[in-house]
Parts: sequence; C-alpha cells; structure tokens
Amino acid sequence: MTTDDPHTAELRARVAGLMGHAKEDLAQLVSFKSVADPRQFPPEECERAAQWVADASAAVGLTKVGLHETPDGSKTVIASRPAPPGAPTVLLYCHYDVQPPLDESAWRTPVWTLTEKDGRWYGRGAADCKGNVVAHLTALRAVGPDLPVGVTLVAEGSEEQGTGGLERFVESNPDLLRADAIVVADCGNFAVGVPTFTETLRGNVNVVVTVETLAGPMHSGMFGGAAPDALAALIQVLAGLRDERGNTTIAGLDNTQTWDGAQYSPKQFRLDAGVLNGVDLAGSGTVAEMLWARPALTVLGIDAPPVVGSSAAIQPTARARLNLRIPPGISPAEAHEALEAHLRANTPLHARITIEPESEGAPFRSPSGGPARAALDAALAASYRRPTTTQGQGGSIPLCNVFADTYPDAEIMLIGVEEPRCLIHAPNESVDPSEIEHIALAEALFLTTYGAN
Repeated sequence: MTTDDPHTAELRARVAGLMGHAKEDLAQLVSFKSVADPRQFPPEECERAAQWVADASAAVGLTKVGLHETPDGSKTVIASRPAPPGAPTVLLYCHYDVQPPLDESAWRTPVWTLTEKDGRWYGRGAADCKGNVVAHLTALRAVGPDLPVGVTLVAEGSEEQGTGGLERFVESNPDLLRADAIVVADCGNFAVGVPTFTETLRGNVNVVVTVETLAGPMHSGMFGGAAPDALAALIQVLAGLRDERGNTTIAGLDNTQTWDGAQYSPKQFRLDAGVLNGVDLAGSGTVAEMLWARPALTVLGIDAPPVVGSSAAIQPTARARLNLRIPPGISPAEAHEALEAHLRANTPLHARITIEPESEGAPFRSPSGGPARAALDAALAASYRRPTTTQGQGGSIPLCNVFADTYPDAEIMLIGVEEPRCLIHAPNESVDPSEIEHIALAEALFLTTYGAN
C-alpha cells in the first residue's frame, strides 16, 4: 500500500473525521423533494434545497453567497471566495435538483429519507448529484476557510430537466463564474474505488418520425395484403438503422471508432445493465467502444395501437421518437443531416415521412493536458492509493460545451461520486460513502496543491 506523505495523511484524517457531518448533510439534502418540475412537485422544495446549499456554502468559509434566478426560472447557488494575489481560481460545479422517483413502490427504502443498507446510503439524489454537493462541502470544510486558491461553488437547480437555464445564465454573465480550472462533479468512477476522469460525453440528436400511408384505418381482412401498412413501414425504417449485430448503421456516420481508456468487461456490463441470460450484447466493438466511441440509435417510443383494445385494422399512420447519441468528432448538425437522409432513403412504398427535430446537444471532450489536470490526477491517485484511469459517458452535459466556449483557457475536468451501482435516475438510487470520502479528499488535496508551484 502506498504510504501517505504528511500533508495527505493530515487531510485524510480530517476528511475521515468529517464523514459523520457529511452523512447529516446528505440526509438533509435528500429530504428535499427537489424535482425541478412544478407539475410534479412544489417549487418550494427546490427553493428550500437551494437555500440550504447557500447556507452550507457560507458555513464552510465561502464569503460571497447568492441565489441567482436563471432564464428558466430556477435558482442557482453561486458562492465564492476570491483568490489570494497571484493564485488561480477553481470552479466547483454540482446540481441540487434530482430526477423524479419514478415508481415509488419499486424502492426498497424510503425515497426521500437517507437510509443506510449493506454499506450504501440510499435515497433519491444520494449520488446524482447531492452526493457530489456533499463531497464539495466536505473538501472545503477539511481545507478550512483560508484557501490557497480562489474558489467558486455553483449549484444548479434545473440540470435534470434540461431546460438550459444555467447555460444561458453563463453566456449572459461570463465574469461571474470565470475560473482557471473547472471541476464538474456530475460524473463518477468506472467502479467503486477506481479513480476515473470522464474524458468524453456523447452528444445527442432527438427527432420524431411520422410515417403515413392511408387516409384512415382499413379492415385488415378486406384490404390487408395490398393496402400499405404505416406501422409495418415504420418498423422497416427503424430496422434499417441497425445491422444484424446491433451496430448503428446510418450512412455517413463512422461506426468503427475505438476506445483506448478503461475497458468495460462484458460480464460486468451484463450485471450493471441487467441483461437477461442468453441475450447477446449489441454491436461488434468492445463494450467501451459501443458506449463511448460510436454512434448509438435508440427508439425511445412508438405511437401505435396497444395490444389490449386493438382491432383488425391496417394502420394509416405511425410515429416514433428517436434518440441518436454521437461521440466527439461528430457534430449534431452532421448527425441530424445523416439521420434524416438515411430515414428518407429507407422508407418503403414511397410512404410519406415527416421528420421533426426535437432537440440536440454537442458532444464534449475534456483535454488531458495542463497543470490543473496534472494536479487533480495526482490528488485522485493519492486519495485512492492507485493510478487514475479514463472513461467516457453516454449521457450529455451541455453546460460543459458552454464552459469551453465561454472560458477557452480554463481546464475542464469531470469527476464525481457516481458509479454503476448507484442506479442514478432509477429506483433505489444509492451512493457508496467511501466514494464521497475519497472524492472529498481528492478535492481537498487538489485545492491545496494546484497552483502551489
């Protein structure tokens, strides 16, 4: 086992001594039903969570604390302490809003009560992203108020809804969050105990496809065989988006990219994804390549008659919502153009096809060089007592591209307490408290070493 130097040993002991406080913090945060959707939960829940984060930020030594309304109506907490002369400034990002609990009957513990079970802490937001909020606060508490660098903590209030409030706020108020290094704590490790930088985020293109063939539904006994079936035509269109191995095959989009970071073993992926016994994984590449390096098309929904209540009728129209994930190197505009051309070229029977753009987001790549990255790499390795690795993430964080465009000289690094067993966005979300402890220690080490030389 690697022996800690005196500075690391001191901070490790401080963070370990603060874990009881961290658990209390997380219990309070989880109790706020901070789903940023007033159709489902009262807005007061988000407001209470925002105020709690603001008060906690002041308590750990940040001196300029405020709640800022963003263009989507949500509240963003911005708390800062200026840098000493000549020292760099670090921006610590997180968000306090959460996904809705979905099926509460599927939870094995109370949704809004932090519950310890089998060594993990359960509750909605325990990992995504309230666990990261607590990791930031614990790191700042461990370092103390006399910070050797400038620090700005920003906690967003509508990240899960994807309404872009903070993105537009940053573009309109660039000086408020300007920093030399940006730590985006909304990701996590490849596995518990494996310190990991998330280097790539896939972008996305969402479209709604409608196929029309008839003026109205027709009896399948009288007209079936010659009458063009819109649902069958849509199924044929969708089938043409993947080959027999499950590779996404959209003309004009490269699906042969490779991945040279951490590899995801098929056995572990099957467990993490809940793949049924006997069912093959999709694609001809490695799991890591299929997840992080290549385009992936998912059919999110289909409008068609349900089985129960359906009649013997040929469908005149059918509709599907498609989600195309794209890796760095492919722009949303390029992907949308290729997807639309492919859909039109593969529509059978000259059926009418309408393609409505819904949303899109650009992919992101975090550069691996620079003094901040080197300092955080060393801090993570010291905290976990093992070298770091890299991974990609299938999801999108549009704010990262806004940060990159607004602060082109800043180093942007993605880490966090989330890992596959957390089941973020699903029932029974949890966090391993050792991840909060290790990420907090790594951040404390980073804040005390970055810019020191």
